[in-house]
Amino acid sequence: MFGQVKSLMRRVFTKEDNVKPALPQVISRDHHNISRSNISTNALKVLYRLNSAGYEAYLVGGGVRDLLLGREPKDFDVATDASPEEVKRVFRNCRLIGRRFRLAHIYFGREIIEVATFRGDGSGDRRSKDGLLVRDNVYGTLEEDAWRRDFTINALYYEVKTFSVIDHVGAIADLEAGRLSIIGDAAERYREDPVRMLRAVRFSSKLGFIINEETSKPIFECAPLMETVSSARLFDEMCKLFLHGYALNTYEQLRHYGLFYYLFPQVERSLEQQESDYPKTFIARGLENTDQRVSENRPVIPAFLLAVLLWEPVRTRVAEKSEQGMRPMQAYQEAADEVISQQVKSISMPRRISLQVKEIWIMQAKLSMRRGRKVFELLESNRFRAAFDFLQLRHQSGEEVAELYEWWNSFHQTNYEEQESMLSQLRKREGPAGGRRRRNPYRRRRPSGETTGE
Repeated sequence: MFGQVKSLMRRVFTKEDNVKPALPQVISRDHHNISRSNISTNALKVLYRLNSAGYEAYLVGGGVRDLLLGREPKDFDVATDASPEEVKRVFRNCRLIGRRFRLAHIYFGREIIEVATFRGDGSGDRRSKDGLLVRDNVYGTLEEDAWRRDFTINALYYEVKTFSVIDHVGAIADLEAGRLSIIGDAAERYREDPVRMLRAVRFSSKLGFIINEETSKPIFECAPLMETVSSARLFDEMCKLFLHGYALNTYEQLRHYGLFYYLFPQVERSLEQQESDYPKTFIARGLENTDQRVSENRPVIPAFLLAVLLWEPVRTRVAEKSEQGMRPMQAYQEAADEVISQQVKSISMPRRISLQVKEIWIMQAKLSMRRGRKVFELLESNRFRAAFDFLQLRHQSGEEVAELYEWWNSFHQTNYEEQESMLSQLRKREGPAGGRRRRNPYRRRRPSGETTGE
């Protein structure tokens, strides 16, 4: 994966000199592998139009990084010396967003090109007493902008006029070494925005890069700063962390750095208290399955992932309530409500997603009942596939649901006649629902001697 970058580095400077190249480095078209054919047509339109209007404009950030690594960029961002209002005057399809730092979003159908004005050196920023950056609308030069970015590998600029790559922070050296380095003092940058700690883990997992010691060591002491991040913002970050094909590695790193607790405190406490390996195995298998689905271009949904991650707290509560004599359905419903109400304090989730999570859990209770015609209703439910996949995951992880899983696995794949036969055999083995037949409490009791004859 790094062959192209290593080749590029050999051309830019020789290691025999044992001297780090002077910054900034300007890498000409002959010495890098970026081609305009791999850049979004709409991003090129933005670059060319800003240049034509007399402004500087560069492709910047992860798009440049991924192109150098031979990857397909997820999106393309632009940096310019034009102010947001000037960008809006150039593009009619532009909308300004953001309060902490104003950005221009330029719409081309479903594609959005994000345009940011060069940030200044930080001397005019507004910060909280804890160092949190609360206002950052101070503009500057390209070099100042580069040094204000978070990680070196995200501070590369591609100039479409000369087809050159500009590196002010030593990003090329870090790309070659497979190293993730924060720009500036790590602890200070984490205090400015604690989400940078999550981004460090995400980029490390995604790219397979090692986080250097100066960047990783302060995470352990700065992890509690995560409590200052809004729960709504953390939902978006959670999706980026776990739904892009490297969930298991991300999860392991989050736990290593003590960050997972601030995302899923109930889960972390459950993992620490449980002597059994089942919870860890269940989560690991669930994340592996998610990564596999991403690699196969199959859909993944946040609800299933959250149901997996939060299962152990739910399972524990269900067991406790069952021991107190509560019926399974009520136990699942109350446990689900309790766990979700606690979780949204850390990571809020849209109501539609929290309802989907709850349905997956409650379906586990329904699947275990297997009573009469309701079995066919479950089979036709929109949530059956997710619930069955969840049951399969429980079985594969060592939970004692083998018989239940095998029955449903056979039942949902067979024809109607065989399904009826399976239900008949189940009734003979287990007896009618609840043992003896329950009387309808709303049926009127007939007086002695009364008949139903005419």
